[in-house]
Amino acid sequence: MKSFKIGNIKVPSEPFFLIAGPCVIESLDLLFEIGEYMKEITKKLGIPYILKASFDKANRTSISSFRGPGIEEGLKMLRKVKETFSIPITTDIHEPWQAKKAAEVVDLIQIPALLSRQTDLLTAAAKTGVPVSVKKGQFLAPWDIFKVVEKIEHSGGEKAILIERGTFFGYGNLVVDFRSIPIMRKTGYPVVIDSTHSVQKPSALGSKSGGEPEFIMTMAKAGIATGADGIFMEVHPRPEEALSDGANSMRLPKVEENLKKLLKVWEATR
Repeated sequence: MKSFKIGNIKVPSEPFFLIAGPCVIESLDLLFEIGEYMKEITKKLGIPYILKASFDKANRTSISSFRGPGIEEGLKMLRKVKETFSIPITTDIHEPWQAKKAAEVVDLIQIPALLSRQTDLLTAAAKTGVPVSVKKGQFLAPWDIFKVVEKIEHSGGEKAILIERGTFFGYGNLVVDFRSIPIMRKTGYPVVIDSTHSVQKPSALGSKSGGEPEFIMTMAKAGIATGADGIFMEVHPRPEEALSDGANSMRLPKVEENLKKLLKVWEATR
């Protein structure tokens, strides 16, 4: 398994590493609230932590949905969180020109699932030299990710994380094939289970997506048990007020007890 650093943490890690934060940047205050809490809890439990938040959600269901502050303001806020709490930061990009700007601030560039085959986006991210995480598209088989990795490596990228987030199963639903985790690990790169987007129900609420948050831990535990090197989850102190993906976010006060459960699964299966 290839090993590299994301900011001040090394991946893969012992135990698993965690990528977590709000779906979208709603405000600097919210980023600080989540960043402070998550750093304290993960430090206490010995779990390497990366904060994730999007400066723009370019694939919202409705044209009227909140998208975020945009790249300029968003990166400024992410930089403040990074400097204040000394934690690695990740965000997603949607267009090739955004890669260079994001690389000036973040420690990990995320490629969204619906854009995971976009060659120009993958190559632009890889050429920055910053580690790249790719969410496997809902339309891809796990073995298709080998071609995605090939595009990254062809562009000089040597640091990648691959994320399983489910596959479309009919309309408005996703299913996770946990065979994908050991299959994708054959690339030689760390694999992460996205435990919150995998319980998302796309467009289920008409103008926005729904979700089944009661199954977040089911996905997370199964992911760890089947070999995932890390966990991705969206967390929010008040999911019912979240401006994006509240229906499939973990409530912040529940994070500590759930991470303790995941540590037990890690210990039992490793």
